[in-house]
Amino acid sequence: MTAAERPPTLAESWSAAFAAALAAWSPYTRLKAPLLLDTSRAAQAEGLTGSFAMIRLADQTVVIDLQQVRELGIEDYAVEVLAHEIGHHVYAPASITDHTRSLARMLPALPTVTQHAPMIANLYTDLLINDRLMRSAGLRMPELMQAVVRGNQRGQASKLWILYLRIYELLWGMERGSLCGKALPPREQPQPATVAGSRSGKASARIAQDDAADAASAQTLDIEVDARLASRLVRHHARHWLAGVGRFAVLVLPYLIEDAKAGERLQTLMDTKDAGRGGQPEGMTEMDPEEFEDIRHPGADDALADAGGDEPGAAKADEPGQSKAKSGTGQARDPFQYGELLRLAGLTLDAQDAAIRYYGERARPYLVPFPSLPAQHSEDPLPEGLDPWEAGDPIDQIDWRESLVLSPVPIPGLTTVQRRYGTQPGFDSATRPLDLDVYVDSSGSMPDPRRQLSWPALAGAVICLSALRAGASVQVTLWASRKEVTSTKGFVRSAEDCLRVLTGYYGGGTQFPLPTLRETHASRVKLRHPTHILVVSDDGASTMFDSPDERGTPGIEVCAKALRQAAGGGTLALNIPGNWDRAKSGSHWQAGAFGWLARAREEQGWLISPVATLPDLLGFAQAFARRHYGPAEH
Repeated sequence: MTAAERPPTLAESWSAAFAAALAAWSPYTRLKAPLLLDTSRAAQAEGLTGSFAMIRLADQTVVIDLQQVRELGIEDYAVEVLAHEIGHHVYAPASITDHTRSLARMLPALPTVTQHAPMIANLYTDLLINDRLMRSAGLRMPELMQAVVRGNQRGQASKLWILYLRIYELLWGMERGSLCGKALPPREQPQPATVAGSRSGKASARIAQDDAADAASAQTLDIEVDARLASRLVRHHARHWLAGVGRFAVLVLPYLIEDAKAGERLQTLMDTKDAGRGGQPEGMTEMDPEEFEDIRHPGADDALADAGGDEPGAAKADEPGQSKAKSGTGQARDPFQYGELLRLAGLTLDAQDAAIRYYGERARPYLVPFPSLPAQHSEDPLPEGLDPWEAGDPIDQIDWRESLVLSPVPIPGLTTVQRRYGTQPGFDSATRPLDLDVYVDSSGSMPDPRRQLSWPALAGAVICLSALRAGASVQVTLWASRKEVTSTKGFVRSAEDCLRVLTGYYGGGTQFPLPTLRETHASRVKLRHPTHILVVSDDGASTMFDSPDERGTPGIEVCAKALRQAAGGGTLALNIPGNWDRAKSGSHWQAGAFGWLARAREEQGWLISPVATLPDLLGFAQAFARRHYGPAEH
């Protein structure tokens, strides 16, 4: 049998179906080819576990486990399965940011069971996608669901599973039990009190009245009413799907509370469980206005009562539940809430990594250019000749004109050359950004940046990222007691390295790391790179001056020498009263804390910047460069 006569493999036939799956959404839809993996072990290596398919929003990839496809008996539904996964990329959730935002809106509706938010979000978007593909693209979604139901033997058929299948039956006008099968008890005449009291609201009353003649028992009536409400919800919010996520979560909450294993069988369908892995949702440090609104049960929503459920509704532009992606409330999540939300979205982050992302995002709107000092002259490149270009050299350094002059057929390493440049003094003034040496207090008086918002960490992030943006190198030191000190590996150009130190925490005693300050600037004298020293603390910064280092040298002498060697000035941003230098009495003056600070300012030139409250540090961070170095533009 020739290759042309050989029947296509399952992977080949599914690959060929991808074009039709794309066309089910639009002739212009473009997406990279799916990963079609023959074994579940290979699928697990790509991050697919539990389900037979998944999406990765970070790299816009569809992953299919063909072994599970065979086990479920859905080999003939390639277009339907692939079109469904494409729908997650182009419709709901479409982006990692909207995926995470939908989870954030669900959390208030799922008290005590927030761990199920990813599953509920998955079920909701699946309903939207499958209904749209069946109605608009004419795909065989009912037959696919029937095949999945037959092949899925995982766990028990919970009430949530029955509810989910019943929603599809109502959406698609299928005969009762076509998907639920024997799991849905036969209809019985309910007691009048059961019908009236099963759910509140006009929508539920109308549904219960319409179905009273042949409704199910009290247990089944809840499923029937909820399924009808959910089907109306799906149609009503089809064009603005984010508006319905909270209400859908409210509807299914009782099923999750009643049965801890309610989602066991549904795991086969969980294709967005880890959708956010490897990505970076934007704007999640600030809460959306919708997260503060009361989430109504669909049964109390008059809009659903009048919707009819036949055609997709269009949420009004000013509808309370509609997405306002860029309109913030001014209220931010704390780092712990932020980290938990990202983990629910599928990102595998520890508390430190989540804090790094949190402070980086919080600092971004406040970044300002870092001050620079003028140099005498810039340097201009001066061509001096040609050198051989060899394998391993950057390819963009090849001088192709001269190489082709040597040989019309270039041979790498033999006939390829690169231009050699020297330098000559220019005539324009050049600028050199001040390097930055930051010391952030992490003693017990400061909050843990990984658990709650730390204003010192946020202010440090704003200043450090501004310095890096201007081309400066930054060293960050986190300190508490003598032995509790962490620094970056010298002066670095990496934002992540700086934020990793800034978001650490000790919570111990208070003793400024004089050895670190001393050694840092003693080793940089010959570099002649002006460096600004910045200390973020409270009155504990006085330990810079009132205590000796490990060699017995008084701290005030160590600081004076380091300040001279740095040659870029020094600032102490301290959480102390604004009138600290005018009140000459009190425990701080008696103990010497403010006295040492005044002496350092007067004798050595340290700039003392008092901030009355820790949140004021953010304003200090923005004004730091302009206030200390003038209005230089870059």
